[in-house]
Amino acid sequence: MASELRWMGHGTWLISTKSTHILLDPFLDDSPVSPVKSSDVPADYILVSHGHFDHVADVEKIAKRTRATVVANFEICQWLGAKGVEKTHAMNIGGGFDFPFGRVYQTIAQHTSMLPDGANGGQPCGYLLTLPEGNVYFACDTGLFLDMQLIGNRGIALAAIPIGDNFTMGPDDALEAVRLLRPKRVVPVHVNTWPLIAQDPHVWAERVRREGLAEPTVLEPGGSIMME
Repeated sequence: MASELRWMGHGTWLISTKSTHILLDPFLDDSPVSPVKSSDVPADYILVSHGHFDHVADVEKIAKRTRATVVANFEICQWLGAKGVEKTHAMNIGGGFDFPFGRVYQTIAQHTSMLPDGANGGQPCGYLLTLPEGNVYFACDTGLFLDMQLIGNRGIALAAIPIGDNFTMGPDDALEAVRLLRPKRVVPVHVNTWPLIAQDPHVWAERVRREGLAEPTVLEPGGSIMME
């Protein structure tokens, strides 16, 4: 069974491998674009990129319901542990770990990370997942940075890149990110959740295609892409 990546809108993904469900940055109940609620999703692992409400809002309730292991930086794991989340796995940027479903590597991200109650959210990160079909890079919330070229050197089968602007890269910087990463396929995310980050992902995808940088796929919330 090929791995399936389902975009839930904004920065949220549900990654389903042969025997494991992995949630990334679950923001479902309060999201204006999510097709599902937090009570509807399975989870064996939950990856958290940083502390902002639109990335951690549903982590606690899903982790307690499913008993999923939350993977995040040390500060976010400590914060969740104090709230009664039993299973966490703390990591830090540049570190990797081999989980049963594949390897997880934390990359840098140029962003901020304060938690909703003002607590220290540590350093934001992106994630590079090594799945059976290849490496998937989730840039998560970030601006453009030159070290994306080093991430690309690892070989990227699929990259999820924010294009919404204002809080993350906009379309122009996201295009430059694709040049640095050199993925086989790319999906634009963190877009059209609110008017402040409204963009036309189809126009951006056509720019990627026209320049021959990667094969772009535009998903609607709830849409999925299969790894090859």
